[in-house]
Amino acid sequence: MITVPATTGPGAFVHPALFYAGIAEYVTGVGGFVRAALSAGEPVLVAVPGPHLDALRESLGASRTEVVWTDMTELGRNPGRILAALQDFADRHHGRAARIVGEPIWPGRSPAEVLEATRHEALINTAFAGRTATILCPYDVQGLESAVVADARRTHPTLIESGRDLPSAAYTDASAVSADCDRPLPEPDGEVLRLEYSHGELADVRAQAESWARGTALTAARRGDLVLAVSEAAANSLAHGGGKGTLRLWTTAGPGSDVVAEVHDGGRLADPLAGRRRPSLASARGGRGLWMIHQLCDLVEIRATAGGFTLRLHVATP
Repeated sequence: MITVPATTGPGAFVHPALFYAGIAEYVTGVGGFVRAALSAGEPVLVAVPGPHLDALRESLGASRTEVVWTDMTELGRNPGRILAALQDFADRHHGRAARIVGEPIWPGRSPAEVLEATRHEALINTAFAGRTATILCPYDVQGLESAVVADARRTHPTLIESGRDLPSAAYTDASAVSADCDRPLPEPDGEVLRLEYSHGELADVRAQAESWARGTALTAARRGDLVLAVSEAAANSLAHGGGKGTLRLWTTAGPGSDVVAEVHDGGRLADPLAGRRRPSLASARGGRGLWMIHQLCDLVEIRATAGGFTLRLHVATP
């Protein structure tokens, strides 16, 4: 039986990584965590990929009706959307010790998705500091690359490995991990449409993006989502990125291709949690814009470097 550490009092946040090998270890570890929470009368959210969701429901039997179940392949397709969902769940149970299972990285994730999910795992520690909650993150040590498991040691203060929970000697501050995630973005293959813009030209950006998107395989609805996301990103450039920016548009090759829009400007990301937390009605427009972008896109790659701020927005074709 694997024992998962829980919160020790008000304001205590626990964020362990559970290293598992095979579905039996997975069900034992995660299932034990859920059962302990239910026994303590604590609210539980389980956000894991679909097949794991099915295995846990089967193993928990009647208890499954007391758990909020979410397929992480849908919620976390864009890793930038996950944190807000976890915080929303904790907020709905304010004053209680929320327990959450979040599995943002699984075999089959693209390298770009893994990198943004790693950033998410680091930022959890910042976002939940001082909150009474436990977030258990399972990692498939057989199916994931060793570098991904190594990063899990850096983003989780506690590790559950071989049936024991121990402090992670490799645990690293969230800002350092986020900086390490700001790796150079690969250059696109094939034809790229490039547009430079400045104040007074936001309507031109929208029109160019809309005209270009009509030539892609996106549905009308998803074209609208892309154009809105590009518009929000460009507006942020004008307001916070030095008053000008560059838009590039292209499509990736092969089946399951993406339509990609990249916005680069001279801005900085003052708040690494911007766009990852649900904005209040009083939030500044920039934060609300980045939030909308995360909701509209299937993947958002963020790079905040000395050379400026870059958003690379992916919308998948049918």
